Amino acid sequence: MSDTLSNIIRLVIEGDVQISAHGYDELADDNIFVRDVILGVEDSEMVEDYPEFHKGPAVLVLQYDGEGNPIHVVWGISKGTVSPAVLVTAYRPDPARWSGDFLRRLP
Repeated sequence: MSDTLSNIIRLVIEGDVQISAHGYDELADDNIFVRDVILGVEDSEMVEDYPEFHKGPAVLVLQYDGEGNPIHVVWGISKGTVSPAVLVTAYRPDPARWSGDFLRRLP
């Protein structure tokens, strides 16, 4: 587990979370509930780690909604800060673009 993901999980458990405007839009577009994303972060699996992202460290993780369907969530922490955990975006991964376990992009 990356340092970024460890910090994200800690912040979410502490309730120190912000959802970006884009994140709200994407949640609504894909019919993903905020509670599923918040509750699922502790069991998330790392897909990609972006510790040097120009807007601050971020991670793409695989989580599951309340019905057990896969969702990808990008979490970040704004550059120069230590909190909050920011839900940048969330979406339902396209099986045609991802491996069967949704952990690797297909070529």
